[in-house]
Amino acid sequence: MILYFFSKNVKKICIFIYALRGNENSYCFFLILNYNGAMTVGFILNGEDVSVRVDAEVRLIDILRKNFSMTGAKVGCLGGRCGACAVIFNGVVTKSCLIPAFRVHGSEIVTIEGFSQNDEYQDIVQGFEKAGVEMCGYCDTGKILAVEALLSKKPRPSRYDVLVDFKGVKCRCTEPESLVNGVFATADIRQRRRYGRSS
Repeated sequence: MILYFFSKNVKKICIFIYALRGNENSYCFFLILNYNGAMTVGFILNGEDVSVRVDAEVRLIDILRKNFSMTGAKVGCLGGRCGACAVIFNGVVTKSCLIPAFRVHGSEIVTIEGFSQNDEYQDIVQGFEKAGVEMCGYCDTGKILAVEALLSKKPRPSRYDVLVDFKGVKCRCTEPESLVNGVFATADIRQRRRYGRSS
């Protein structure tokens, strides 16, 4: 398990690495990395190799918006609770407000701008439209990527699956039942697109 702690005043990153080896003794390693200036972070963004020079503790959400004008991810709670800042980070839907710059280096990131070029995005938009899901422009990214994360795991999710997965998305513009219907409609559309049938 790795825990990250930030101190903006001294610009230090403390990394606790705790390793447990079966029934053997446990080992705990403490490492402090000092960054007295900016670091160059290289990564893949929507299929393109990019790099940016930023302080190590800068959040990914700020890098995307300020350095690359990727504004689809919204600044919300900054605590990983609302889902408005969601991106696909190394293949997994993740809250970008929780990812510091030093973790971005060497990663692959797909924002909603990049994801919108895929058929999977169109499936979700069509499913939402069919179910009458409200698209307010603020929490859309969180809702869309939450659907993608769920359907990637469970192509035919239950109502319970949808409600559980959407706990990490704070959406005040859409009723829970509308979201459930939107996910079900998306699943049908995706099945028909891929296999020519809905089940």
